[in-house]
Amino acid sequence: MEIKNILVPVDGSEGSDRAVAEAIALAEACDAKLNFLYVANINQLAINACLSDAILEAVNKAGNVILDRSMEMVPSGIDKEAFSETGSPAVVILDFADNHDTDLIIMGSRGLGVVKGVLLGSVSQYIVEQSKCPVLVVK
Repeated sequence: MEIKNILVPVDGSEGSDRAVAEAIALAEACDAKLNFLYVANINQLAINACLSDAILEAVNKAGNVILDRSMEMVPSGIDKEAFSETGSPAVVILDFADNHDTDLIIMGSRGLGVVKGVLLGSVSQYIVEQSKCPVLVVK
């Protein structure tokens, strides 16, 4: 199997950072492109109220900080791109993978959830079960 496109969903957690490091090593070895994806889980936030522009802006800013940090970890010479989406993380990640010729998804096993670990733990599990391409879960 040739790996040319690696999708790395990021959320700023330690697990996410470890996934980025693993993805960089693999991208170097395979001469692959890294696509970093931050998903703003707007559904969680929208439970209480209509979202104000200020909240949306804060969420997007947080995502950009996380994406920038991931991009800065990548040595020059590796092709990379950052994407920010909103919605339910598992659904958005799988859609993105389908639409971007993804050969491999690399993600952390635990992330920053409402209850630490519950949210992204279930996201990574869902993606492993539903993904059409291989998934590497980094602990």
